[in-house]
Amino acid sequence: MTTAEEWVAGFSRRLGLAEPGEEEVVRILDLARVAAHQSERRAAPLACWLAATAGLSPEEALGVAESLEPLSTEADPGPTT
Repeated sequence: MTTAEEWVAGFSRRLGLAEPGEEEVVRILDLARVAAHQSERRAAPLACWLAATAGLSPEEALGVAESLEPLSTEADPGPTT
């Protein structure tokens, strides 16, 4: 079986990119962890894709994710007057 490191190395080469460094990997996995714990698991890969699309570094994206307050599961009552 291919390891995660081997797969990422091959995927990086196929995309014409350098492999992420050890610190980048840690931050990306931290971002995925925060997204999954504040929401559903499927938020993790989507958060990583959004961060990359926005051009954020893994560290910047992690900061944004950590600054989000957990979203309420109740319907938004709208503005109060």
